[in-house]
Amino acid sequence: MALGSHQRYGGSVMSVWRRMAWTMVLAVAVTLVLALALAPAAVTGLSQAGRGAGQEVGEEPTPVLRIVSYNIRHGRGMDDVVDLQRTAGVLERLQPDVVALQEVDNGAERSGSVAQAEELGRRLDMHWAFGKFMDFQGGAYGMATLSRHPILRQEDLSLPDGNEPRIALLTEIQLSGGERVLVVNIHFDWVRDDGFRFAQASHLAEYLDGVEIPWILVGDLNDEPGSRTWELFHSRGMEAKKPETDRFTFSSTDPRREIDFVFGAPAARWEVVRVEVIHEPLASDHRPVLAELRLLPGGRQFSGRPQLTGTRPPPGRRL
Repeated sequence: MALGSHQRYGGSVMSVWRRMAWTMVLAVAVTLVLALALAPAAVTGLSQAGRGAGQEVGEEPTPVLRIVSYNIRHGRGMDDVVDLQRTAGVLERLQPDVVALQEVDNGAERSGSVAQAEELGRRLDMHWAFGKFMDFQGGAYGMATLSRHPILRQEDLSLPDGNEPRIALLTEIQLSGGERVLVVNIHFDWVRDDGFRFAQASHLAEYLDGVEIPWILVGDLNDEPGSRTWELFHSRGMEAKKPETDRFTFSSTDPRREIDFVFGAPAARWEVVRVEVIHEPLASDHRPVLAELRLLPGGRQFSGRPQLTGTRPPPGRRL
């Protein structure tokens, strides 16, 4: 009797343990199923939260372009020493994708007969283009554009003469996704009377009205916000506005004027991510401007004017 009772009790204990074990297995299985079901929603939520402004669900964000405008005064710093390595160091720290440089020498005696655009391109491992204003000291004086993206072609667009000859340096670059962008590097006349300056800007604005691809205009206007020269480009696209508390670009040691700018058109194609005026009081008499812009997909409306249309692409020579 005692043995039989023990056998029945033992069987009851085993049954209880089996039920508990199956209950635990079932609970773990349900937890795993729920976790797998909820995982895609969690991942989707994270990816949506990480998207920038203006990005649609399921659309890959386009890369940000780091654009720099810098009047380098042929590498001559505020200590009157021509030091192109110092200029290269300033640019290298900014990690730019596109650089518009003004007051650049090409083989001129005052800067050691160095081809400055080529040398900066080599030191920064960037494509380069030089545009000549005039012959100078056994070489040439003008502007340069550097780009991490391939330069497809270049044009030196002649502008009406002022106190010195002037051009707009136009370079067409191709971004990694295949989109083409026209980079317009400018340095207008500097005297107080804006007659020459406005004539140069008007000629360029008329040209840009015929450009069919997105463009950015970068450089030294030698004029300030609200001027008629500034308004020509402000009305045609969007300005990469600087922080109101730190917008002056000249001079580097006592900044009191905002004369260096970045514009983009059509405004519907560009998103301004960030703009900064760089504190650099030694390398030149101007302060560099860094603008981070995102090129939005074609046909998308972000803000501002509709996409420009025209009849001719920018002519020029293939590099």
